Amino acid sequence: MAVLGVDGWRGKWVGALLDGRTVELRVLDDAAAVLAVPDVEVVAIDMPIGLSEDGVRACDLAARDLLRRTGAASSVFPAPVRAVLAAPDYARARELSRAAANGRAPSAQTFMLVAAIKDLDEVLGEPPTDRVVEVHPELAFRLGLGGVTDRKGTARGTVQRLRALRAVMDVEEALAGAPAGVPLVDALDACAAAWSAQRLAAGTAERVGDGTADSRGRPMRICW
Repeated sequence: MAVLGVDGWRGKWVGALLDGRTVELRVLDDAAAVLAVPDVEVVAIDMPIGLSEDGVRACDLAARDLLRRTGAASSVFPAPVRAVLAAPDYARARELSRAAANGRAPSAQTFMLVAAIKDLDEVLGEPPTDRVVEVHPELAFRLGLGGVTDRKGTARGTVQRLRALRAVMDVEEALAGAPAGVPLVDALDACAAAWSAQRLAAGTAERVGDGTADSRGRPMRICW
C-alpha cells in the first residue's frame, strides 16, 4: 500500500504519494484533505503533533542534538505549547506561552506554523490515530538517507538531496510532474517525509522522544 509524506507550504500542504519507487507530488488544501487521501497506510508529516502543556518537548531537544553534529540543529524549531493554539496574534501567543512555560515565548518563525499546527490538531481526533506520524526531513536526509551535508536551498544541498532521494524513489519524474508553483525545497522535503513514511510502514523507522504523550493522547516524538 502507498504512503504519504507531507510538508507545509503557504497555508496548504505539499504531499508526496509514494508507492514502491513511484512518487506523485500534489497540493492539498488543508489537513482534512491530507487525511482524506485514500489507500494510504502511513501519513508522515513535517509538523508538530504532540504538544507540551508547559515546556520544550524532549523530542525537539533530542532532534536538535542529533542534527547539531551535522550543523543543522537550527532546522528544528521548538514546538509551541498547546495554549498558543488559542492565540489570535503573535503578541497574545507570547503572553500565553510565557504564562504556561515558565517565561518561554515562541519565536516569530515558530508562530508562523501555528495555523498549520492547529489545522492538523483539529482533524486528528480523539483517540489519535497512529497512522499519522510526525517526521522531520533533515533527520531523514542527514541521518537516514545520508550523503547530505549542505543546507537546503543551496546548489550543493539541492544536488545532495536529489542524489539521496534518487536511490530510493523516482524523484526526477515526480518533480517533472509537480503542480505549478510548488518550490523545489518543499517538494524534496515532502519526498523525504514519504521515505520516512515507508520506513514507518515497514517497522524500520528510527525515532526520538521520551515516550510521553500530550494531554490529547498524541505521542511527543519525531520519526525518520
